[in-house]
Amino acid sequence: MKKAIIINIIIAAALSACATNSQPVAKPANAKAYPLTTCLVTDNRLGSMGTPVTLYHGTQEIKLCCKPCVRKFESQPEKYLGKLP
Repeated sequence: MKKAIIINIIIAAALSACATNSQPVAKPANAKAYPLTTCLVTDNRLGSMGTPVTLYHGTQEIKLCCKPCVRKFESQPEKYLGKLP
């Protein structure tokens, strides 16, 4: 019985963590299209790690190869924005 309760708590915590990270981002009206076919962080081909992650930095659309790249981008956006043409 205790194991079932602990497992349910772990599952509930994992699901709530996923739910907070999966909120859609509204596209700005004047957003600039992402000009590359590769991830801004890793330079991996977009789609090579599954569905690319799209986010916006100001009015610039950014596409990343996977969710872990979001944290890397957000920690040093200016470093990665310098790769844009």
